[in-house]
Amino acid sequence: MKASTVRRVGSRLASLFASLLIALSLAFLLGRLSGDPTATILGPMAPPEQREALRHELGLDLPLVVQYLDYLRGILTGDLGQSLQFYQSNTSMIADRLPYTLQLVAAGMGLALLVGVPLGVLAATREGTWWDRAASTVALLGQSVPVFWFGMMLVVLFAVKLGWLPAGQSGTPKHLILPALTMSVYPMAHIARLTRASMSEALAEPYIDSARARGLGNRRVVWRHAFANAMMPILTIVVLQTGILLSGAVAVEYVYSWPGLGQLALQAIQFRDFPLVQAIVVFGALVFVLLNLVVDVLHSIVDPRVR
Repeated sequence: MKASTVRRVGSRLASLFASLLIALSLAFLLGRLSGDPTATILGPMAPPEQREALRHELGLDLPLVVQYLDYLRGILTGDLGQSLQFYQSNTSMIADRLPYTLQLVAAGMGLALLVGVPLGVLAATREGTWWDRAASTVALLGQSVPVFWFGMMLVVLFAVKLGWLPAGQSGTPKHLILPALTMSVYPMAHIARLTRASMSEALAEPYIDSARARGLGNRRVVWRHAFANAMMPILTIVVLQTGILLSGAVAVEYVYSWPGLGQLALQAIQFRDFPLVQAIVVFGALVFVLLNLVVDVLHSIVDPRVR
């Protein structure tokens, strides 16, 4: 392996490690700043002796530095602590809820790709026409509309007025349609706008004129030559958007009572269950760092100039 490649990989890993450490430290500090959880667990009328005993049991009477080192040691050994609300291991609770969130994210991102990529290509290949303006308007609306509001409107229309689809919960494919549609709106708009920009740039390159001059069909020129070269930024944004959806599905899961990680995070925040909140933040930070690493690897594979 070349020295430059080793330096680049080492530098990138150090940057990702630093980002992860900052995220974990912020999660720890915010958990401690959220207030005394013993008041929530025992109630405001609990005697001071009982509250002090619980603080000792939870390790909250230790110096902050000792608590922080214990917290990092737990993460390194895979121990994310125990929930104050559910009295269960945080790791097992995350593992139980994760499949629901993954299901929602996969369906939402699948819809975003199915609509966003063709919409962006359509706008780029018909630049300046009403097709372009219509596709760009749809993408702009998708990025502007609040996800929470859009989800509520879908519930009112398809569940309350028409009665076609369930308004919440999970269990059947029908339960997934409205949450996935809501989840897909923002990434679909982002992918469509990025695809249009990348495709417009690729279609203006000299090799496209050369391909047309050789008599290649329009479909082959667009998808085989232009899209293949415009794919890298789209691939990057898909991976990053997947991370954002995975760690930010709170609003969608709340609207549809979807039993995923977002719903669990909301319950933990309401109860001041800071060990559980920390565990979910740690999990989200790890996923985001790993996805950034995946983007780097994909860059190296698809574009040899990056190596």
